[in-house]
Amino acid sequence: LAPGHVYFETAAAIITLIVTGKLLEARAKGQTSEAIKKLMGLRAKTAHIMRDGVEVEVPIEQVQVGDVVVVRPGEKIPVDGVVTEGHSAVDESMITGESLPVDKAPGDRVIGATINRQGLLRFEATAVGRETALAQIIKLVEDAQASKAPIQRMADQVAAVFVPVVVVIALATFAIWYFLVPTATFTDALIRLVAVLVISCPCAMGLATPTAIMVGTGKGAENGILFKNSAALERAHGLTAIVLDK
Repeated sequence: LAPGHVYFETAAAIITLIVTGKLLEARAKGQTSEAIKKLMGLRAKTAHIMRDGVEVEVPIEQVQVGDVVVVRPGEKIPVDGVVTEGHSAVDESMITGESLPVDKAPGDRVIGATINRQGLLRFEATAVGRETALAQIIKLVEDAQASKAPIQRMADQVAAVFVPVVVVIALATFAIWYFLVPTATFTDALIRLVAVLVISCPCAMGLATPTAIMVGTGKGAENGILFKNSAALERAHGLTAIVLDK
């Protein structure tokens, strides 16, 4: 047996609390990543394009700007483009929220990941890869999650001052107990130093706000609500009227 009290249970409790916090943070980030994966899952995996007068099926990554793409009824439109031949109605609800299919004719624009409902369409690809509307939406969600809301910047500023102050107070506590309290031992002083650091730990201040922003923007994306940035999400609580175009 080790002489005296070695505080194994205290060390275990502190580590458990910190790891639990990290676990909750990772879980929240994982749920947010799932929202982005769902958006990515809306994209078509392959496309039918005309090459040398012959229709071939290629992976979506091989479609180039200027390719003539063929979309049959019930298929997803793989990339953005302009209709060159055919008439149809396209379900654009996943992009615009419009519940009724939109008629398409030569000269009309089509959006990748929407669904061709009726006739056969041929269109010229105008945006592929990261330039498509869906890719821009995904980038918008990722940028919103990475941006800092005003309250988060304030929390960072407070933490930048708070942490050094706490460290100084902890060191002062150690010095007072070790040098000015006659009955105190080094262990007593060290315990007080650690207590100040643990109790004053600003982890919640630094983690709660960015995690809440990630979850908020991710849940919004799942339900078709996109936030341009974190500042917009923060201001949403003060809304008194919302204007819709539907």
